[in-house]
Amino acid sequence: MTGVATHSRPEYAPHPYIGGRTAALRALTAWRAGRPGAPRVVLLTGSPGSGRSHLLTGFLMLCDPEFRGRIALDLLDPSTVPPELPAPAVPSAAGLTAAQLTWLIAGHYGLRATTTDEVYAGLASLPGQLTVVVPDVDRAGPVRAAAEPDRVVREVLRPLAAVEHVRLLADVPRAAAVELQALLPAGVVQVIDLDAPEWADPQGLARQAEALLGQRAGAEPADPAARLHLASAIARRAGTSPLVVELAVAGLPTGAEVPAGGAVDEQSLPASVAQALDAHAYRHGTDPQTLRHLLTPLALAEGDGMPAELWARLVGAVAGQESGRGPGQEPGQDVSAALAAAPTLIGPFVQSRQVHDAHGRPTGRTLVQLQHPAVGEAVRAGLRSVRAVQSHLAMALLEAVPGQDWSQADPYVRDHIAGHTLEAGLLPQLLTDPGLFVHADPTVLRAAVEAVPAEQLGEPARTYLHTVPLLSRTQAPAPARAALLESAFVEDGLVEYGAAVHRLGIPLPWQTLWSVRLAGVSGVRLAGLVQRDAPPVPVAALTVPADTPGARPLGTDDGAALLVYDLAHGTAVPGAGPEHLVEHAEADRAAAPLFLTRARDQVRIWSRAHGAVTASLPSEVPFTGADLAPDGFLVVATERGVKALRVRPPQA
Repeated sequence: MTGVATHSRPEYAPHPYIGGRTAALRALTAWRAGRPGAPRVVLLTGSPGSGRSHLLTGFLMLCDPEFRGRIALDLLDPSTVPPELPAPAVPSAAGLTAAQLTWLIAGHYGLRATTTDEVYAGLASLPGQLTVVVPDVDRAGPVRAAAEPDRVVREVLRPLAAVEHVRLLADVPRAAAVELQALLPAGVVQVIDLDAPEWADPQGLARQAEALLGQRAGAEPADPAARLHLASAIARRAGTSPLVVELAVAGLPTGAEVPAGGAVDEQSLPASVAQALDAHAYRHGTDPQTLRHLLTPLALAEGDGMPAELWARLVGAVAGQESGRGPGQEPGQDVSAALAAAPTLIGPFVQSRQVHDAHGRPTGRTLVQLQHPAVGEAVRAGLRSVRAVQSHLAMALLEAVPGQDWSQADPYVRDHIAGHTLEAGLLPQLLTDPGLFVHADPTVLRAAVEAVPAEQLGEPARTYLHTVPLLSRTQAPAPARAALLESAFVEDGLVEYGAAVHRLGIPLPWQTLWSVRLAGVSGVRLAGLVQRDAPPVPVAALTVPADTPGARPLGTDDGAALLVYDLAHGTAVPGAGPEHLVEHAEADRAAAPLFLTRARDQVRIWSRAHGAVTASLPSEVPFTGADLAPDGFLVVATERGVKALRVRPPQA
């Protein structure tokens, strides 16, 4: 804690932010200095609430040249002060997938890699020693139930630790520390478990409790020894958890005197987060289960906070699940009363923040979240069935979508309902709604969908999965996502889903007419097919291998052949040759309102009048051909096949 008080001045001052943890700081300092015998990899772990994030933050202050200047280093124990070196790389895992974290590291070191394997090979080829600190591995991933921390351990920390000139410090769950220690050679890894006796800090906990007691209005006793005695009792009961100390002090009655003469009923003090929850509820005359009902939606929440009004709605769903009421029914009398008294009852466990727009202006939107993830773990552990509660929350979230129009849904509902339904086992049923695919955050929805066993996914979800890398890579807004998904659905034969995208009310730049799987297409040209007694029919002339069924050999040295497709119906015209085709006049192409440019993996349609791109079609695989007719027909080819689109002219 900041400004920690002490009664007898120690030989050295405690760290001003940490207030203790001398043994752990010495070990971290030895790692940072690279002293002889110091491990190359340090894994910082402990139970939720053990203070590892707090410790790591305080240590990084000593590693950052800017923060070091704000700390009186000469007052600290020299063995806890790392040498002055360039700041380490600190890519936080919070909210990121393993792949995103890898690319974050690659960006820090300026690596030009195209695969994640190339990133770690690139790190191995860099000169000199690299120091990397990875905080918050337990908070990795945009979806809690998707087990992203496990992937970060396997796909990021393990290859990082394998690079011999990388010095790695990571804040990880205990199971991850055990796994990594077993995978790496002996002597490479040191595990600092803050719950283990050699790393525990009972004096620091007592100082924390004493400082917190001193900050409480009305809690300053006439006898300072009494406050010290109470602080010591709180610290003993808390074991190794700074969070329990904080909750124990916060749960004391406001304005209460610290008992004179040191008369403390130690057994009445909490020894865990769960006990702190129960004790706080009893002190406020509330059943502990009611308090847990209030906190359950936040304990099961995704992302960085839930809208306050949505939280109140979901509290009713939790209470209804416990009492047998449906999701849309009003909460019971006890929960309603608790909601009215919520600020006092939930105060130690919940925090809120105002949302601001890109210009720093308040939006009027308030997000609510738990003060610490350990509170969420304690609440979840007390639920009879997380899956059942998540089912009720998911139903309540669906009911909160106005008219089932995802464009009108609250951002939390739109982006995070997949996380709730994943843990409820209901996500596959949700993955048939094109509106959700279009409007949900692609990174979040992709993480949830990828966590579902492949055999449980329907065809629309599989289309989404192979399309979502494009959505993420291009950072496409909803209209562009809709266009790409419409085309992908038609390409996969899900024509009805492509039509459903058009019914979402989003003006799309094109309509995908048809798609065929066809290998080896090396060129595309739009033309007209001559008819005896009628105008030419619009067709696509494809350059294909000579053995392509229905193709007409061109007699060239490369053995190429011509295969003609009817643009209107997407059907082949067997035997059609160059003599049957009428090319579009170059003058007509030059006068057309739209024209095309093509890169390796991007086709852009330009408005000649506006001089601007009106539509963009990216591809995960290179384009092998593309052509745009004067009347707006577009045909593109890749190694996977050919598809035809009708491009709409730009609005005036």
